[in-house]
Amino acid sequence: MSAVLRAIDSLHPSVPSAAIVELRQYSLRPGQREALIDLFDREFVETQEAVGMTVIGQFRDLDRPDTFVWLRGFPEMPARAASLAAFYDGAIWRAHAAEANRTMIDSDNVLLLEPASPETVFSPGPRPIGAASSDTGLFVTTIYYPRPETKDFPAFFAQSVRPVLAASGAVILGEYTTSTRPNNFRRLPVREGENAFVWFARFKSAGDYEQHRTVLGNTSSWRRLALQLDAQLARPTETLRLAPTSRSRQPG
Repeated sequence: MSAVLRAIDSLHPSVPSAAIVELRQYSLRPGQREALIDLFDREFVETQEAVGMTVIGQFRDLDRPDTFVWLRGFPEMPARAASLAAFYDGAIWRAHAAEANRTMIDSDNVLLLEPASPETVFSPGPRPIGAASSDTGLFVTTIYYPRPETKDFPAFFAQSVRPVLAASGAVILGEYTTSTRPNNFRRLPVREGENAFVWFARFKSAGDYEQHRTVLGNTSSWRRLALQLDAQLARPTETLRLAPTSRSRQPG
């Protein structure tokens, strides 16, 4: 077991470690998102976790009505290959694959991620049992694409960006970078060759998120910092406003 994995285990012993995370964005056929969510939440949660994965969260994208976003974690890369083979060669996927695939246009928008440091890994949190609460909050995923020549972007984020975000109301749940390790389950493509830094945050509501954005916009230190940040990025930032499904874990 690697030093990073041991550190993650010691921080979050209640669930399997997620030293490897897939950020999966599915483009769906118009009007099919609820059908996929119903199927996913009913058939693909416990059955994936039974073979060693952690379904960290599954979400409706609030700005793209035909997009389904979810996060899947693994303790290490060899375990990823073994767990994916066990699931996709198993009876549950064989029984429901055609139904799931009928909802989708594209499922290849996948970033393979590793924690920026052992302290920035997800704590997946509990999954609702029984009737879901209507107060599920808002989960915001921000994707930065640092320039190749940028030096130690995770440290810049931790030292300069994170404190200002937290002071304006963001509860930051995790910070990840794209893995440089090759995809070891080629049947499921990932976006290889990317240089991304991804941070995840929770807000009580969409209104709280807008308040956070307002506070940032009115903070002179953030306005200066935003210029420094933009200068280090090769592509525009992507922001995903995500509402957890009724069976999603609530990352803490």
